[in-house]
Amino acid sequence: MITLHQIISLKSLGFSLDDIKKRLISLETPADIANALTEQADDIRQKIEQLQASLSAIEQLKTEVLQMQTVSFKKYADIIVNLQMKNEFYPLIKRFDDDTLDHIRSQFDKESGLDFMERFNRLSDEIVQLQKENVPPESEKCQQVVKEYWGLIMEFTNGDMSMLPKLMEVGNIDTATNAWEERQKIVNDHVSPALHGTELCHIYFKDRLRRHIVFTD
Repeated sequence: MITLHQIISLKSLGFSLDDIKKRLISLETPADIANALTEQADDIRQKIEQLQASLSAIEQLKTEVLQMQTVSFKKYADIIVNLQMKNEFYPLIKRFDDDTLDHIRSQFDKESGLDFMERFNRLSDEIVQLQKENVPPESEKCQQVVKEYWGLIMEFTNGDMSMLPKLMEVGNIDTATNAWEERQKIVNDHVSPALHGTELCHIYFKDRLRRHIVFTD
């Protein structure tokens, strides 16, 4: 029979009254008790991991809130979702305007968003490696990577060229303040010369000219 003192001792180890009632009251051997303690230890480790993840998300969200300097619960929610997805580009959210964020929500769900980010990160890593190897932007290898990069931009915008100025503004990084900004700055510096003067670059301006002609007719 488990006494009150024993119940209090077990409670101090994190066992719930339901655990004590359903499981521990029928345990009779040291091995049985050891197994129960092992299960409890595993449960506690899992809770600690969850709490650590929550604490990290709270600290990261706090940093973003202070940097935004404006209250936007919609952006807060987007940041939390991206933190849960372990998307290292979550700081970009504060730079997007509401229209762009609405576009992202309609364009991607969690699965397709993760797939896009995996491909974007892979290509960004490839561009950084080209930069480390001093591969010139005008080289065939670099031009192929730029073509793929442009393809991702078109996928992100769903072909809406009017979004390009906003993306250029968001991606403009003068001074990197963290690791992902440093990498993106390298990508921007390497891609921009390769993109400049190519047919891919002129697609945007041709589209803008066409829109201007249509709107002024």
